[in-house]
Amino acid sequence: MKSNRHLLGCISTLYCSLFLVMPVNSHAAVEQELAQMRALLHSMSERLDRLELENRGLTNTNAALIKASQTPPANITPISELRIEQDSESINNPATIDWTDKISWKGDFRYRYESFDIDDTPNRNRNRVRARAALIADVTESVEIGLGLASGGDDPGSSNQTLGDGNSTKELRLDLAYFDWTGLANTHVLGGKFSNILYKAGKNSMLWDGDWRPEGTGIKWGNGKFFAQAVGTWIESDNKKDQSFAQAIQGGVKLPLGDSIMITAGMGYYVFDTRGSGSFFGDVDDFFGNSFDPLTNTYLHDYEELEIFVDLGIDLNGRPLTLFADFVQNQAVDDDDTGYAFGFSYGKASDSKEWEFGYVYQNLEADAVLGLLTDSDFGGGGTDSKGHIIKGSYAIVKNWNANLAYFINDVGLKSGEETGFKRLQLDLSFEY
Repeated sequence: MKSNRHLLGCISTLYCSLFLVMPVNSHAAVEQELAQMRALLHSMSERLDRLELENRGLTNTNAALIKASQTPPANITPISELRIEQDSESINNPATIDWTDKISWKGDFRYRYESFDIDDTPNRNRNRVRARAALIADVTESVEIGLGLASGGDDPGSSNQTLGDGNSTKELRLDLAYFDWTGLANTHVLGGKFSNILYKAGKNSMLWDGDWRPEGTGIKWGNGKFFAQAVGTWIESDNKKDQSFAQAIQGGVKLPLGDSIMITAGMGYYVFDTRGSGSFFGDVDDFFGNSFDPLTNTYLHDYEELEIFVDLGIDLNGRPLTLFADFVQNQAVDDDDTGYAFGFSYGKASDSKEWEFGYVYQNLEADAVLGLLTDSDFGGGGTDSKGHIIKGSYAIVKNWNANLAYFINDVGLKSGEETGFKRLQLDLSFEY
């Protein structure tokens, strides 16, 4: 502003000097112009004063803002704390969680070489794969939805797929489709097509094949010491066919015996109303070892299976040793009604370079259990068989195992004409 005032002063001095050196006869005209100029200069001076006042105000305001920017106000939350609050809000409020946080995948793949040596039958070799994948979604904190696909055909006891047929494309089918509600303490309530929740002594498949998926509803409860589970499954739900609904219930207890021994014992009762019904799967005369009427191709009996089982877990030389025994009897018949199995496993091939091996002896009479759902490998599947299983596994790395299973069985017990049945399985299995 000082430079502007200096300029105005110079202009005033110049005009005064011109007025003094001008001729006398010109003074009157110029005096009028100078009066106008003085008025203009006075107006400009007042305007400069106002601008000077405004400039001082802006300067003070600017200094205050600079000072304020160097010290954040107390009511402003630092960005790091704000992010922590936002993350906490996301955890407490499921609506703010990204959908990818609610979904997970799991599955497995197995490559198998299999060889058969059956009396009076040409030897057979084949290569098979089994691939399974499941999408698991957390709908709410207490509701899980699962959708799984598996290789193979529609066999309820197997999702293996034999390689060949000119490298043709292979089948992929619905393996899981369920909900799992955990809104009650220590409890799972399931519905749809879900993994088997019934306890298997020694993980043996005398009653239930490992690939069987119940279709219906189930409930599972356990508090670490006591456990119970029940399943209601449709063997056939369409009343246009031979509709059949089955019920299964189990209960048991887990008790420590000292510091290194755990015993698990329990019993179950399973009811299948099958008498007079036709075959539920396969050809019309496929009854998987169970008794049937060859004229009508229908089941001769119901299956009211009473099971008693016990597992004994022992820490032996730093490795787990499991001994088991399993007994079942069909209460609806008087003959060929009993099955039993016993065996052991030692070690656990769950981590890199770990190993395990085991042995099972099993005897399953023709009408002891519903043959449709029992082990599809032992004796070729179904009932009416007995014999041995030798198993071994080695973890190449975690989640990648090499497995061996050798079945030395006799089939056709009821007829009295037993047939030798040997089956060798060599697997590479992967989990993810």
